[in-house]
Amino acid sequence: MLAHEVMNCGRSEDIAIVDEGRKFTYAQAIEEIKKYRDRLYSLGVKKGDRVGIFSRNSAEFIFTYFAVSSLGAINVPINFQLSARETAYILKNAEVKHVLTYEPLHIDEFFKNDDEKVIQHDIATFDKIPCDVTAPDLPKDFDENSPCVIIYTSGTTGNPKGAVLSHKNLIHNTKQCEVFKCTRECKVLCVLPMYHCFEWTCAVLNTFYRGASAYVMRIFKPKEMIDMVKQYGLTDLIIVPSIFRLVTALARPEDFKTVRFAMSGGTTLPEKTFQEFKEKFNLDIHDGYGLSETSPAVFLTTYGKARIGSVGNVLPNEEVKLVDPDGNEVTAGEPGEVLVRGGNVMLGYWKNPTATAETIDQDGWLHTGDVAKADADGYYYIVNRIKEMIISMGENIYPREVEEVIYQFKGIADAAVIGVNDKLRGQVGSCFYTVNEGEKVKAGELKKFLQKNLALYKIPREFHELKELPRTSTGKISKKQILEDYLNGKIKS
Repeated sequence: MLAHEVMNCGRSEDIAIVDEGRKFTYAQAIEEIKKYRDRLYSLGVKKGDRVGIFSRNSAEFIFTYFAVSSLGAINVPINFQLSARETAYILKNAEVKHVLTYEPLHIDEFFKNDDEKVIQHDIATFDKIPCDVTAPDLPKDFDENSPCVIIYTSGTTGNPKGAVLSHKNLIHNTKQCEVFKCTRECKVLCVLPMYHCFEWTCAVLNTFYRGASAYVMRIFKPKEMIDMVKQYGLTDLIIVPSIFRLVTALARPEDFKTVRFAMSGGTTLPEKTFQEFKEKFNLDIHDGYGLSETSPAVFLTTYGKARIGSVGNVLPNEEVKLVDPDGNEVTAGEPGEVLVRGGNVMLGYWKNPTATAETIDQDGWLHTGDVAKADADGYYYIVNRIKEMIISMGENIYPREVEEVIYQFKGIADAAVIGVNDKLRGQVGSCFYTVNEGEKVKAGELKKFLQKNLALYKIPREFHELKELPRTSTGKISKKQILEDYLNGKIKS
């Protein structure tokens, strides 16, 4: 099965999408996808071309994605919170020629050559432009192993890397979501950004594959979300821990009386959040774990079998092992790096064979960089993250990327961005820096500079100027020592 073919799983008369009051049956959604498909083809989009999607959640996002994949082209969904510089990098790296966007992108300054420039199209009106062309069927040599999407993830060494997922990757992972026990009667909330692999596979693809209905929310607002659950009688909530905390505080037990399944992902679910939600609504939160490179789910909790603190079990038709630093499998109950192998593992990183080889070994095992342990019942628990990645409100922030921009600010000598705990966001970045002799750096001006060049969620919450940054014996900045000093109160806000 190809990704766009999930739309054939629903009954034609059943509701597929509800978006701000607009309702589309499966038959109507398929017809809309065809309009987008024909229009894209008339613009010259063909097999293997990359097409950008820069949009908030909407029915049009879904139509565009499936139209692109039905042409054999490759989707490049872009985080709409990124700065113009970051967006331009992705468009250039993926060699995108057309991007469908919900607002104009001011990126021309980053494209020096005319042949690099990207043509922008209004995603909301794309199907309204007359088109006399009918796109042909996919070529016979196109199969499920062909690329469907490139998901850009922030890289630990600066620029983001594009994880290439095939149609098979996405459908394989979607089938694994059978543990949710979703049926055609279910009404699934789609509030997390659709550019997120977690939202796309677990809340969008899985919904259509089961013939259920997707209820789209464009911008998360706690009260509006609660009202939406009540108004439509939603049954499935697939959200992140910070949203669980907010709605637990605001919603009444009767507001969620129709909810049968609550799923958390994106970052660690605090036990307190699990307990408070269960106590108030008599519902368990089913946790999971994954990454873009695995389409994304590696572990998911089966409906009705949630266990506090656990991210669930190994999924059907997937291999997982936990290994020590020497690559040896650890014994039960001992922590080890998570390695995964199976149909959900990406094809590789776009135009980056070196990074691909560093992540997927010769035996096909993808090294996640995350540490977990398993109990005797096969439930897994995430212990630590080997990489320095910060997860804030479900968004991945890689310190090195932020640091590279900080170093561009006049006067900065050394810089280190470190994740610190935050009650609402899970984690936030904290910036520690030194200044070149004879120069001055005002934290407020540095922050404004970062706001022009980075997505807002990547901006460190705190800025600390130090006389010097501690270093290891090999001369590297010791983030471990900085964090210890910060937690011990030796560094003041």
